[in-house]
Amino acid sequence: MTIAAPDSALYEKWHREWRFPDGVTYLNHGSFGPSPIRVQNARQEWSATLERQPMDFYLRQMELAIDGTVNKLSEFVGVKADGLIAVDNATVGMNIVARSIELNPGDEILTTTHDYGAVLRLWRSACRDAGAELKVQHVDLPVSSSDEIAETIVGGITARTKLLIVSHVTSVTGTIFPVQEICRRAHEKGVPVCVDGPHAIAMIPLAIRDIGCDFYTASCHKWLCGPFGSGFLYVDSRYRRQVKPSIISWGGSVSGRQPHWKDEFNWLGTRDPAPFVAVSTAIDVLRECGLEAFRGYTHALARYARARLVDVTGLEPLIPDGPEWYGSMISLPLAEGGEMDQVQGYRDPLQDRLWENHRIEIPIMHWQGRRFIRVSCHLYNCPQHVDYLAECLAKELAK
Repeated sequence: MTIAAPDSALYEKWHREWRFPDGVTYLNHGSFGPSPIRVQNARQEWSATLERQPMDFYLRQMELAIDGTVNKLSEFVGVKADGLIAVDNATVGMNIVARSIELNPGDEILTTTHDYGAVLRLWRSACRDAGAELKVQHVDLPVSSSDEIAETIVGGITARTKLLIVSHVTSVTGTIFPVQEICRRAHEKGVPVCVDGPHAIAMIPLAIRDIGCDFYTASCHKWLCGPFGSGFLYVDSRYRRQVKPSIISWGGSVSGRQPHWKDEFNWLGTRDPAPFVAVSTAIDVLRECGLEAFRGYTHALARYARARLVDVTGLEPLIPDGPEWYGSMISLPLAEGGEMDQVQGYRDPLQDRLWENHRIEIPIMHWQGRRFIRVSCHLYNCPQHVDYLAECLAKELAK
């Protein structure tokens, strides 16, 4: 499979916004996406403002700062600001949803085999405590159409289903799911939908209002490059009265504003909101680059990685080639081999060798008895990084 390497002009212009140790090739933005220097500086300045005069910050500045970022972020993700709250990450947002859905014995929560491991674990625990059941719908790959994905997932709905949880962009396989069509079909059956969307923010065009979901949770430290500890939860107006915070504090507005449903989520004691407030700067950086330019370059780089690694492994990808199927991240199958039995915790031996021998940070993922290498691309990556990965992977697979 021969595909020309994308032009590196954006890389040349933008990669100095990040700092990595010498010799490190970082291809794992999808797990832990580092912030540009400008975003790091903004976060530090907000924290310094808090430390200089905490009373002034908490009582007079904090809510306005959070509101300002909520307004900017809600415009970025295409939804009204009134429905969006700041949370530490998608996991915290999903925990809020889990606390807010009343489950009774015999109820079902519907998820899929593509959902994030922490999400499955959370809902398995919630269902166990309530005497309900977590139903995990199997969605195999490859598929031939997005309609096939929607039909398979919604086909798992029964009269007992209280909520459907679905990934927007799946973590392991990097597949873009047709969440708008899934929500439409689920609502026809009277079932609300929570979309888990950490990988979608900035990677692909997003308008939550058009998706029509009831909840949407995401982390901002991935493709948007917000600081670690920044995320959001969107809640449709029908559910705002019933959502419960994962941490109970005083409630109410610390600045004395009129009561609002967001109060329980804004004031969680002495939490430093700097990571979330600095998301505003992350949005500015990507807009300065140009969203379409960013998406076009990182998708082209992922597509180049797809071709280069298929040449190394000889194994065909599980999803079709096109921006409607994957964005800035691509997962490619590896031969199973004996290493499948040697995985310790989150780390595959091949992942360790790529780091220890070549200083390449990249995850080797395991899913449904299969093994994948997942390449994540951002503005600090270039075709030479992909070429180096292909060269080193070939060496390690030959051992």
